[in-house]
Amino acid sequence: MLKEKPTLTYRADIDGLRAIAVLIVVFYHLKILKVWGGFIGVDVFFVISGFLISSVILKEIEESRFSLSSFYQRRIRRIIPALVVMMSVTVIAACFFLLPSELEDFAKSLLAASLSVSNFFFWLHSGYFDAPASDLPLLHTWSLAVEEQFYIFFPLFLVFVRRFFPGKFKAAILFLACASLGLSTVGAYKFATATFYLPMTRAWELLLGTILSLKVFPAITSRYWRNAASAIGLLMIIAAAFAYDVSTPFPGVAALMPCIGAAFIIAAGQHGSSLVGRLLSSKPLVFIGLISYSFYIWHWPIIVFQKLSMIQVPDASGRNVKAVVFILSVIAATLSWRYVETPFRKGRLYLTGASAFKFAAATTLGLIVTAAFILSFRGFPSRYSPEEIKIASYAKEQSSYRIGTCFLTSGNQAKDFDAADCLRHDDTKKNYLLIGDSHAAQLWSGLAAAFPDVNFLEATASGCEPTLGHKIFDLRRCTLTMDYIFNDYLPKHHVDQVLLAARWEPRDISYIGPTIQALKQQGINVVLFGPIMQYDSPLPRLLTVSLKTKDPSLPLRHELTKYRVLDEEMALLASTQWNVPYVSFFKLLCPNNVCLEYAGKDIPIQFDYGHLTAEGSLLFGERLKDTGQLIPVQPTLHLSSQR
Repeated sequence: MLKEKPTLTYRADIDGLRAIAVLIVVFYHLKILKVWGGFIGVDVFFVISGFLISSVILKEIEESRFSLSSFYQRRIRRIIPALVVMMSVTVIAACFFLLPSELEDFAKSLLAASLSVSNFFFWLHSGYFDAPASDLPLLHTWSLAVEEQFYIFFPLFLVFVRRFFPGKFKAAILFLACASLGLSTVGAYKFATATFYLPMTRAWELLLGTILSLKVFPAITSRYWRNAASAIGLLMIIAAAFAYDVSTPFPGVAALMPCIGAAFIIAAGQHGSSLVGRLLSSKPLVFIGLISYSFYIWHWPIIVFQKLSMIQVPDASGRNVKAVVFILSVIAATLSWRYVETPFRKGRLYLTGASAFKFAAATTLGLIVTAAFILSFRGFPSRYSPEEIKIASYAKEQSSYRIGTCFLTSGNQAKDFDAADCLRHDDTKKNYLLIGDSHAAQLWSGLAAAFPDVNFLEATASGCEPTLGHKIFDLRRCTLTMDYIFNDYLPKHHVDQVLLAARWEPRDISYIGPTIQALKQQGINVVLFGPIMQYDSPLPRLLTVSLKTKDPSLPLRHELTKYRVLDEEMALLASTQWNVPYVSFFKLLCPNNVCLEYAGKDIPIQFDYGHLTAEGSLLFGERLKDTGQLIPVQPTLHLSSQR
């Protein structure tokens, strides 16, 4: 069978760059080397993809031999075979290891991934209390969907502009890229979730690759400047991978650093070699680059099912687990590249013409039918006992938090905060102000029920630590909300106590001390709540699986022990340096060093990795009341006459 001839000269350094991108992503997901911003690897992939595919399309258009049919056939051969195999294997694993509600959610995501719209699915189903990313085996397909949506319309746009506005070709591309970047910049702060997932706010990254292929910028012909550009580019990618984290508004302006870094490396290699180019062209990196697509699509399901106890690796530190998952991912990727990708792209399974489209249609239909079958049987609940089903149902609990008024999530803005209701004083009671993120919001219902003689005011927002200082990339919703409370509300209104609670991390300690000191200088009594016990999977799922497998120690093995260590450190600082009352969840809810898992019969104390159920919040409030730590105190002498 006649195969297509390569349109571009092969560049080993680009395969090496692919390797850097995929390794950054995998290290991020495995929490290796503290690559907290490893999600930027996807952005590097987008730039590479935009450059390579645009180069092919533009060359074929220039030579008057571009065919939409041939282009889409190439996309089918490149993407679908390996993806279909991965999703088919994942379906089998999901049917064995996912709870009924989880399997239904998986089937919906399978349907979306099959139709290349999973980015829209995860955007629309990414509410603050939805299943955590660690339990969504097909979450990573969002980036594939973004690419496919882009490449459905991009070739049509190029053909249209080249035919009707040939003199405006580069200007049109630059305009689209700038418009997309502008939308992404605003959206990263205004509608963060949509901006992360939607193609309109990601298009500029792919178009940056297109701009490189158009040679808009001056050629880097000097060896000195090639070395400088490629070295700076690699440093920009690595710096973003280590400096960014989940709190970074992204993509927007923050994505410029890794994307421009990738562009520098690609541009430097267009007119000669460089030290970085030779490093990226080394055989180990080139090999990882060759298998990078399969590595990307296989590593995430393996990570997910390992967390769901499919892969048992005895290791308290987690190092062996990470090593095994990494090795399994490389093996799966290598097999996929060798026996699926390569045969379909240039081997005996090479598809062309109508056969390629029939293959795509048949496999897509097969996955759609599979998803429909799972949904029609409601996730096969007969696999579990009634008791297990009841416990598992709490993983789908609709939280009783006052979302959208007193507790702002990613779907809200600071202006949505209902100060009249959430900060309403009661002159007949003590007034305590609860400030923080969702780990503060979870306390309100339990505190209000356990302490009827206290009026609990609330100002909480997801992902927003209740501190005076802000991290450089804090969300605008956070900075506006917390600045209002600390700089406007508290100096003008008397409260008897301020309760600070959050999903604290070690990096927050440097902000907590100055915040407490500033509040105390205003004559405000402060109570600090420590971190709550947390798990790497939703507690209801862990409890359900532990019952089914008769393994009662399963939840304990999945506890994130670092929060016990942080709790001890914060308790010591609270008593020796900050001089404030400290509430330890571990002391209240973990008697004899073993944490409570139920708030009542068949009622988990938490409904996800760490948020309390309504019953769990009430249990906590009652136990806190028994300690006397929140007994109304006599108001201190107020230092500000305004208060």
